[in-house]
Amino acid sequence: MTDPEELVRLQGYGEMTLRTAVTTLMLLAPRERTDAAIFRVRDDVRLASSEIAELASEWGIMPAPEVRSPKLAPEQHWTHVVRGMVREAPLSALMVAFMIGVVAARR
Repeated sequence: MTDPEELVRLQGYGEMTLRTAVTTLMLLAPRERTDAAIFRVRDDVRLASSEIAELASEWGIMPAPEVRSPKLAPEQHWTHVVRGMVREAPLSALMVAFMIGVVAARR
């Protein structure tokens, strides 16, 4: 059984406890996660990725989901964005926005 309070070094982040290193590693994007490494301070041995994944599941630490690039998302048109904002806005906010528009138009 591995001690979660064991001191390790997460490449690029410095020394921390094993649990903190595994949590930090699991929060990274999948590509960055494969490039990162955890080394034990006591003997400078690198933990295998399978061991890290096993510890994460044992401690209930879930990996961060893969996030799509904004460039891959379909482009929204301004009319759809504004309609969505108006649908979700409270009536008082819409009235204030209308009044500001009236005052600005009169100038």
